[in-house]
Amino acid sequence: MGSEVVENGVLGSGGGFSAVEPPHSIAQARVDDKGRLKLPAEFVEYLNKVGADKVFITTIDLQLARIYPIPVWKGNENLFANAGDLAELAEDVAYIAKYFGGDSEIDAQGRVLMPALLRKQLEMESQPVWLDCYNGRINVAGKAIHEARFHRAMANLSEKVKTLEKKGLK
Repeated sequence: MGSEVVENGVLGSGGGFSAVEPPHSIAQARVDDKGRLKLPAEFVEYLNKVGADKVFITTIDLQLARIYPIPVWKGNENLFANAGDLAELAEDVAYIAKYFGGDSEIDAQGRVLMPALLRKQLEMESQPVWLDCYNGRINVAGKAIHEARFHRAMANLSEKVKTLEKKGLK
Protein backbone atom coordinates (compact mmCIF):
# COMPACT_ATOMS: atom_id res chain seq x y z
CA MET A 1 0.00 0.00 0.00
CA GLY A 2 1.46 3.30 -1.02
CA SER A 3 -0.20 6.68 -0.70
CA GLU A 4 -3.48 5.91 1.04
CA VAL A 5 -5.49 8.77 2.44
CA VAL A 6 -8.62 9.11 4.51
CA GLU A 7 -11.23 11.51 3.22
CA ASN A 8 -14.57 11.89 4.98
CA GLY A 9 -13.90 8.64 6.83
CA VAL A 10 -13.33 6.67 3.61
CA LEU A 11 -9.93 5.10 3.00
CA GLY A 12 -8.63 5.24 -0.55
CA SER A 13 -5.64 5.79 -2.77
CA GLY A 14 -4.29 9.32 -3.09
CA GLY A 15 -3.96 9.01 -6.86
CA GLY A 16 -7.48 8.84 -8.29
CA PHE A 17 -8.99 7.96 -4.89
CA SER A 18 -10.76 4.64 -5.30
CA ALA A 19 -12.93 4.82 -2.21
CA VAL A 20 -13.58 1.89 0.09
CA GLU A 21 -16.63 2.48 2.22
CA PRO A 22 -16.43 1.40 5.83
CA PRO A 23 -19.23 -0.42 7.64
CA HIS A 24 -22.00 2.01 8.59
CA SER A 25 -23.25 0.23 11.72
CA ILE A 26 -22.08 -0.49 15.23
CA ALA A 27 -21.35 -4.19 15.70
CA GLN A 28 -20.94 -6.21 18.85
CA ALA A 29 -18.03 -8.63 19.20
CA ARG A 30 -16.06 -10.26 21.99
CA VAL A 31 -12.48 -10.40 23.19
CA ASP A 32 -11.81 -14.04 24.10
CA ASP A 33 -9.80 -15.35 27.05
CA LYS A 34 -6.63 -15.35 24.92
CA GLY A 35 -7.04 -11.66 24.03
CA ARG A 36 -8.21 -12.22 20.47
CA LEU A 37 -10.93 -10.03 19.04
CA LYS A 38 -13.03 -11.76 16.40
CA LEU A 39 -13.91 -9.00 13.98
CA PRO A 40 -17.44 -9.06 12.51
CA ALA A 41 -17.49 -10.07 8.83
CA GLU A 42 -18.20 -6.55 7.52
CA PHE A 43 -15.12 -5.19 9.35
CA VAL A 44 -12.90 -7.99 8.01
CA GLU A 45 -14.24 -7.26 4.52
CA TYR A 46 -13.47 -3.55 4.95
CA LEU A 47 -9.90 -4.27 6.08
CA ASN A 48 -9.43 -6.72 3.20
CA LYS A 49 -10.67 -4.16 0.67
CA VAL A 50 -8.21 -1.55 1.92
CA GLY A 51 -5.43 -4.16 1.74
CA ALA A 52 -4.80 -4.23 5.49
CA ASP A 53 -3.45 -7.62 6.54
CA LYS A 54 -1.65 -6.00 9.47
CA VAL A 55 -2.99 -3.37 11.88
CA PHE A 56 -1.77 -1.26 14.78
CA ILE A 57 -4.03 -1.53 17.83
CA THR A 58 -3.80 1.07 20.59
CA THR A 59 -5.57 3.74 22.59
CA ILE A 60 -4.81 7.44 22.73
CA ASP A 61 -7.60 8.50 25.08
CA LEU A 62 -7.71 5.57 27.55
CA GLN A 63 -11.37 5.05 26.64
CA LEU A 64 -11.47 3.45 23.20
CA ALA A 65 -9.18 0.92 21.59
CA ARG A 66 -8.39 1.94 18.03
CA ILE A 67 -7.55 -0.48 15.25
CA TYR A 68 -5.61 1.29 12.51
CA PRO A 69 -4.72 -0.09 9.10
CA ILE A 70 -0.96 0.47 8.97
CA PRO A 71 -1.15 3.24 6.29
CA VAL A 72 -3.60 5.20 8.46
CA TRP A 73 -1.34 4.79 11.51
CA LYS A 74 1.68 5.91 9.46
CA GLY A 75 -0.28 9.09 8.68
CA ASN A 76 -0.61 9.67 12.44
CA GLU A 77 3.11 9.05 12.91
CA ASN A 78 3.78 11.64 10.21
CA LEU A 79 1.50 14.09 12.03
CA PHE A 80 3.40 13.45 15.29
CA ALA A 81 6.78 13.92 13.58
CA ASN A 82 5.73 17.20 11.96
CA ALA A 83 3.71 18.72 14.78
CA GLY A 84 5.73 21.94 14.89
CA ASP A 85 4.72 24.02 17.90
CA LEU A 86 2.62 21.07 19.12
CA ALA A 87 5.66 18.78 19.24
CA GLU A 88 5.54 18.11 22.99
CA LEU A 89 1.81 17.38 22.88
CA ALA A 90 2.31 15.06 19.88
CA GLU A 91 5.20 13.30 21.60
CA ASP A 92 3.01 12.63 24.66
CA VAL A 93 0.14 11.22 22.60
CA ALA A 94 2.56 9.11 20.53
CA TYR A 95 4.14 7.78 23.72
CA ILE A 96 0.76 6.66 25.10
CA ALA A 97 -0.12 5.07 21.74
CA LYS A 98 3.17 3.14 21.68
CA TYR A 99 2.94 2.17 25.36
CA PHE A 100 -0.50 0.57 25.02
CA GLY A 101 -0.20 -0.40 21.36
CA GLY A 102 0.98 -3.27 19.26
CA ASP A 103 0.97 -4.58 15.72
CA SER A 104 -1.31 -7.49 14.91
CA GLU A 105 -1.94 -9.56 11.85
CA ILE A 106 -5.49 -10.48 10.93
CA ASP A 107 -5.66 -14.27 11.06
CA ALA A 108 -7.63 -16.56 8.74
CA GLN A 109 -10.62 -16.45 11.12
CA GLY A 110 -10.71 -12.63 11.10
CA ARG A 111 -9.18 -12.24 14.57
CA VAL A 112 -6.65 -9.74 15.85
CA LEU A 113 -4.68 -9.97 19.07
CA MET A 114 -5.41 -7.07 21.39
CA PRO A 115 -2.27 -6.02 23.31
CA ALA A 116 -2.40 -7.35 26.90
CA LEU A 117 -1.77 -4.00 28.60
CA LEU A 118 -4.44 -2.35 26.45
CA ARG A 119 -7.00 -5.07 27.25
CA LYS A 120 -6.35 -4.70 30.95
CA GLN A 121 -6.41 -0.87 30.95
CA LEU A 122 -9.67 -0.71 28.99
CA GLU A 123 -11.27 -3.67 30.82
CA MET A 124 -11.72 -5.70 27.63
CA GLU A 125 -10.53 -9.08 28.87
CA SER A 126 -13.10 -11.82 28.08
CA GLN A 127 -15.71 -9.10 27.56
CA PRO A 128 -18.16 -7.98 24.88
CA VAL A 129 -17.09 -4.92 22.89
CA TRP A 130 -18.74 -2.63 20.35
CA LEU A 131 -17.05 -1.65 17.06
CA ASP A 132 -17.58 1.23 14.67
CA CYS A 133 -15.53 2.76 11.85
CA TYR A 134 -14.45 6.38 12.02
CA ASN A 135 -11.83 8.26 9.97
CA GLY A 136 -10.28 5.12 8.52
CA ARG A 137 -9.91 3.35 11.87
CA ILE A 138 -12.05 0.92 13.84
CA ASN A 139 -13.05 2.07 17.32
CA VAL A 140 -13.52 -0.61 19.96
CA ALA A 141 -15.54 0.35 23.04
CA GLY A 142 -15.81 -1.72 26.18
CA LYS A 143 -19.13 -2.15 27.97
CA ALA A 144 -18.87 0.87 30.31
CA ILE A 145 -17.85 3.28 27.52
CA HIS A 146 -20.47 1.88 25.14
CA GLU A 147 -23.22 2.28 27.74
CA ALA A 148 -22.12 5.84 28.58
CA ARG A 149 -22.05 6.81 24.87
CA PHE A 150 -25.43 5.16 24.30
CA HIS A 151 -27.08 6.94 27.24
CA ARG A 152 -25.59 10.27 26.16
CA ALA A 153 -26.88 9.72 22.62
CA MET A 154 -30.35 8.78 23.90
CA ALA A 155 -30.68 11.87 26.11
CA ASN A 156 -33.02 14.38 24.43
CA LEU A 157 -32.86 12.36 21.21
CA SER A 158 -36.04 13.82 19.70
CA GLU A 159 -34.69 17.35 20.20
CA LYS A 160 -31.38 16.35 18.59
CA VAL A 161 -33.21 14.90 15.59
CA LYS A 162 -35.39 18.02 15.18
CA THR A 163 -32.32 20.25 15.30
CA LEU A 164 -30.50 18.18 12.69
CA GLU A 165 -33.59 18.00 10.45
CA LYS A 166 -33.56 21.81 10.41
CA LYS A 167 -29.94 21.54 9.20
CA GLY A 168 -30.88 19.12 6.41
CA LEU A 169 -30.98 15.63 7.96
CA LYS A 170 -33.11 13.43 5.72
